[in-house]
Amino acid sequence: MNHLNYKLQRIHAVSFEAFFDVIYSNKSYIEKGFAGTVKRCQTKEEAKLLFDEWVSEESEGKIFSFFIESLETNTLVGLVNIKNIDPSVKKCEVGYFISEQMAGNGIVSKFTSDVVTYCFETLHMNKVFLRIAPENIGSQKVATKNGFQKEGVLRQEYKGFQDKYEDVMYFGLLKTDYLKHRNV
Repeated sequence: MNHLNYKLQRIHAVSFEAFFDVIYSNKSYIEKGFAGTVKRCQTKEEAKLLFDEWVSEESEGKIFSFFIESLETNTLVGLVNIKNIDPSVKKCEVGYFISEQMAGNGIVSKFTSDVVTYCFETLHMNKVFLRIAPENIGSQKVATKNGFQKEGVLRQEYKGFQDKYEDVMYFGLLKTDYLKHRNV
């Protein structure tokens, strides 16, 4: 897969319709890891409220959304976002998804790397963490490929799409490890 056929788009450059399409058309595939987002996008009206909220929160520096766009089709195929920013300890969470038909091609891994670089070099974070469902092997591969280390499993830490409590695996990447990984 040629990663040059894709680029990151910030939320201010994305139309609401494109946002809704990428969430809605992938909802059954992404609902496990993006339960809150999928829940809030059941209708176009609800999705518009979430989109406007994300635009506002990005303007305030509370979240950062990087959508993956296919240059061949001019459609959004995924998302890498920065959330749960804690400036007091300089840490943040990164979340990501890719459409089911694009999964397994290294696209998310490449763009997660770019967003992690943004976290450390632009936002000056000391730690970036990921929360991944234990059965999501693809996301675990993205994490380890980008230098993240498994820190543990927190039991019933996440309320899933059907309000079921689920375990999550935590992966962390410290700035010192990022710098070592980058220079390998």
